[in-house]
Amino acid sequence: MRLIVLGCSGSGPGPGSPASGYLVEAGSTRFTLDLGNGTLGALQRHLDPWELDALLFSHLHPDHCSDFASLVVHRRYHPAPPIDATVHKLPVFAPVEAPERFAAAFAPSAAERAETDLTDVFTFHALADGGAVTLGKGEDVVVRAATVDHPCESYGLRVEAEGRSLVYSGDTGPCDGLVELARGADVLLCEASWPHVTDQWEAPPPGVHLSGTQAGEHATAAGVKRLLLTHVPAWCDPEAILAEARAAFDGPVELVAPDAAYQV
Repeated sequence: MRLIVLGCSGSGPGPGSPASGYLVEAGSTRFTLDLGNGTLGALQRHLDPWELDALLFSHLHPDHCSDFASLVVHRRYHPAPPIDATVHKLPVFAPVEAPERFAAAFAPSAAERAETDLTDVFTFHALADGGAVTLGKGEDVVVRAATVDHPCESYGLRVEAEGRSLVYSGDTGPCDGLVELARGADVLLCEASWPHVTDQWEAPPPGVHLSGTQAGEHATAAGVKRLLLTHVPAWCDPEAILAEARAAFDGPVELVAPDAAYQV
């Protein structure tokens, strides 16, 4: 299994990276975890979007899903599509409001929002806490979801394939759900959105994001083998957040980079 970073800038695109989005390759199965601002362009450096087998969305904040609207255009209006997108509809696994929210983003006007239907080229499937879905062309790629602590419906996702496991935190504050989801994982791709101590607080506010320290603590509590840090906003010092995580987790830790690939 291989993880390719399409974008890793937290809360929006930064000067050197799109927002959150990741391509996962497992056998012949290809799918994305989130598709934030700028990630569809990055995806095309690594894979023809027509070769995707599925899309998964941890939650529906724009920095994790806004390029879905661009993918709608790609699948509906490409002048020479290699497949019939109305027959080979792309599965989308996301929070329950995704069909309406994505339609609203794509609708030509507010008045036409209710009539906008994207199921001509996509099929929508709601994620649920404790639920699992199987992806791909017979490789039995299993993705399990767990609710995490964020101001909207939000999930951590555990990908299991070829005897390996990759856990993606999505966006979350400290929570037991992420620890249990990541238990014993080969790789934890974990958000670390701010430093643990700042001039504004002695500890981060709960229910929003993790600090570098908290990302390391979750990795330690879950017993993961490797920690990859992501979702660092452009206004934060990534090296300071990396140092925090390394102080809280004894295993390998690194900051991911756009267009970098990681073996799981």
